[in-house]
Amino acid sequence: MEVVRQPVGSPEEFRARQLRARDMLRGDLEGDELEQYVQERVITTTLEHAFDWARGNSMFPLTFGLACCAIEMMSIVGARLDIARFGFEAFRASPRQADLLILSGRVSIKMAPVVRRIYDQMLEPKYAIAMGACSSSMGVFNNYAIVPADKFMPVDVHVPGCPPRPEALMHGIITLRSMVQDDPSLGWRRRYGGVGTEEVVPAAGAPETPGA
Repeated sequence: MEVVRQPVGSPEEFRARQLRARDMLRGDLEGDELEQYVQERVITTTLEHAFDWARGNSMFPLTFGLACCAIEMMSIVGARLDIARFGFEAFRASPRQADLLILSGRVSIKMAPVVRRIYDQMLEPKYAIAMGACSSSMGVFNNYAIVPADKFMPVDVHVPGCPPRPEALMHGIITLRSMVQDDPSLGWRRRYGGVGTEEVVPAAGAPETPGA
């Protein structure tokens, strides 16, 4: 379901629409005029699409920061990016009131069980964004104490960078929003023409392809 904003037009046209709405409420519209009025203003969809649309526009992120990426995460609620446009501005202080976990920073081996417990206490359906190189791929340095987030919990979107700018996190949030709303244009292979570039690991005992 997509909402398209269109210009209202001239004041005369706007007044004509008001009069048609008044006639409809009074029951004066009949026949083709009533049919046209209904077709222009009624949206039909399925209950699942309505649920997905509501979930994609009303997520409650958890007030949770791990390291330096949390400073970048805090700025997305400011006036420059204004995450409230997408209904994500209500950061909750309790995991039982949140359904989005933004792992903003490094996750150490000692911290991983704590993060997993917080994730388990969140509402269903719940989502997770790995923000930054540390929580996505153990960071830019070879550090034995860092563990990537997808090793101990499911991650929906990875946002690269060290640290990523707030615009990058906003892009990850919009990507997650499209995933929740089941946007068919989300797949990057279809979007960039990358179909056929998949690396397939042959099964055990399967004959090798000639020339491989």
